[in-house]
Amino acid sequence: MILVFDIDGVIRDVAGSYRRALADTVEQFTQGAYRPTPQEIDALKGEGLWNNDWEASQELIYRYFEQQGQPRSQVDLSYETIVAFFQGKYRGEQPDGTWTGYITQEPLLVDAAYFDALTAAEVKWGFFSGATTASATFVLTQRVGLRSPLLVAMEDAPGKPDPTGLFAALTQLGEHPGDRPVAYVGDTVADMHTVVQARQIQPDRRWLGLGVLPPHIAADADRREAYSDGLRQAGADRVVSSVREITPAWLDGIL
Repeated sequence: MILVFDIDGVIRDVAGSYRRALADTVEQFTQGAYRPTPQEIDALKGEGLWNNDWEASQELIYRYFEQQGQPRSQVDLSYETIVAFFQGKYRGEQPDGTWTGYITQEPLLVDAAYFDALTAAEVKWGFFSGATTASATFVLTQRVGLRSPLLVAMEDAPGKPDPTGLFAALTQLGEHPGDRPVAYVGDTVADMHTVVQARQIQPDRRWLGLGVLPPHIAADADRREAYSDGLRQAGADRVVSSVREITPAWLDGIL
């Protein structure tokens, strides 16, 4: 069995970091008139098109002004300025290169021992994430404590739901179509759409979409079932409340 993991919402809780920076950015560029709620951000993510949080920020800003009767073609927005503001909140990089932003406060959802157990059970694993290489490496190595984990990040492949990065991760793991089953573990509709597209391009391999409820959803009984249904409709074969539920024994059961 091969597991390829998304990172945000699966390995780390980003409700108070990426999503907070997203809301900060929208609020900044609407001159304080609009700050999206967590539910509104989830609804946007549920469209399956906005895995990139910089682009998601820009889209929510555009939609706000459209609701005010101003076409987006008339909105003076610089994508580079949006990215710079977002990164200032999320990373908070200081002149000496240290980070002091929201990224330093992200709760971890798994530890190195979890991956040690996968390796001991001969489960291969790696990561395909829409996060930047720097951000993903920071959490995987400095926070979780993994040594040189296999990572395909934003700079390495097109954004999801394009499965190119997923295929690249498998190639780096030395796997080929027709080898062992592959499960992609993610928390968004775009993650599950990635599995669907991978299945269409490489039908000779067995693909599984494993949906993980992000912590802010898993803790909300009123929203949990609707979010789970959304992941299933997008292609998830199973939905779990935490990545820790995906153990070698559990994988044997679903196979």
